[in-house]
Amino acid sequence: MKFLKGFAQFWYDFIIGDDWKIAAAVVSVLAVGAGFVMNGFEHSQLLPPILAVALGAAFVIALAIDIKRHPKN
Repeated sequence: MKFLKGFAQFWYDFIIGDDWKIAAAVVSVLAVGAGFVMNGFEHSQLLPPILAVALGAAFVIALAIDIKRHPKN
C-alpha cells in the first residue's frame, strides 16, 4: 500500500505540480483538440498551431492570475 501511495503522490506532483491552473489548462486544450480530431476537423494541419496558441494563452492567463493575487511590495 505504501508503494501505491508513493506512486500516486509522484504522479500528482508531476502532473499538477505547483499550479493546478496550468494542469487544468493543458487538459482542457488537449480535450478540445481531441474533440476536433474525433469530429474530422478538415484543416488538421492548422490544429497544432491553434492548440499551441491556446495553450500559451492559458499559461499567460494563469500567470496573470497569480501575479495579480500576489502584488509586488
